Amino acid sequence: MRSFKKFCCLCAVIVTLSGSFTACDNFDISKFFPLSSGSSSAENSSQENSSPEDNSSEDSSSVDDTFWDTDPYVSVSKADFYADYTPAVNAKDAYYRSQHGFMSGELQTPDQAPTLAEYQPKNGALLIRNSETLLSEDGKTYTVVDGYGNAAFNVYKDGAYITLEEVAAYVYAFGTYPINHSPSKRTTPAESVWGEYLRLNHTVFSGNTSKYPYEPELPNITGCGGSLTYHEMDIGTTGTDCDPSYAIVPYNNGQRITRGAARLVYGKKDLNGNGVFEIGEFHVFYTYNHYNDFQEYLNYKGGWGEKFGNITGGGTLSSKWDYNPTAYVAVAYQPLS
Repeated sequence: MRSFKKFCCLCAVIVTLSGSFTACDNFDISKFFPLSSGSSSAENSSQENSSPEDNSSEDSSSVDDTFWDTDPYVSVSKADFYADYTPAVNAKDAYYRSQHGFMSGELQTPDQAPTLAEYQPKNGALLIRNSETLLSEDGKTYTVVDGYGNAAFNVYKDGAYITLEEVAAYVYAFGTYPINHSPSKRTTPAESVWGEYLRLNHTVFSGNTSKYPYEPELPNITGCGGSLTYHEMDIGTTGTDCDPSYAIVPYNNGQRITRGAARLVYGKKDLNGNGVFEIGEFHVFYTYNHYNDFQEYLNYKGGWGEKFGNITGGGTLSSKWDYNPTAYVAVAYQPLS
């Protein structure tokens, strides 16, 4: 019966584009358009021989564009939306969801440590950072690949995301934070339409190693005399267990936020004005022990560089007396496909 109700609801929107939308229980638009920001292993397997460009093209052309002429979520309640949730299927879907405070990405709060891909390509001894930017022509859909260069998932401009993989990809693609992130450190779930999916903080990260000697020096960072300004933003995790200064509790329980020690730190600026973001002009890093150690995002699913920093070097956590941060680990910058 629920499937029949969904079908009727969909037909009503398509046939009567100028009319109003009437919600039905557990409305799930992606059941009719299964391409989403996340892919199952079976879907990845079936797409093994498809290029990322093919995946991005299919995302925009496989759905009747007229369906998206109107907002399908106007009368959908939050309870119905999340009752049978799947991620957004294209950029318009993500945009409409955001108008109502609805998520576009996966809903699982990540663990503090990143999940590494089983295959991380190398050039000699160096891990490869994917140099391809697979952005759609309208600049609203970014295709993330796996270590082999095959399409893995999409993120959409103006969509809402909380997982480390999706947020890192969003920042890498669009150079800013997802719409459910507040630049403030004080916004509460109760005063935000995003509720338990609210994430905080978008501030300048100085990287001043004279003031914080346990922090490793990030490439070309202004705090150490460089010319690249970095920003930081919170990554909500299931809890921080590597630093006794932080309670081991989820980031956002719907009532209050416990910010924890996980941050995404990034710098992006075309310093020489040649239209290309090069090493020293664009980096995305992740730290989950409050700036003691970092790993670089390598622009593919599960692509995280070698850890470097204070704990890696044998120093004491956040100590200004017993510290030994190791240096940034260089990567090879080249395409995966």
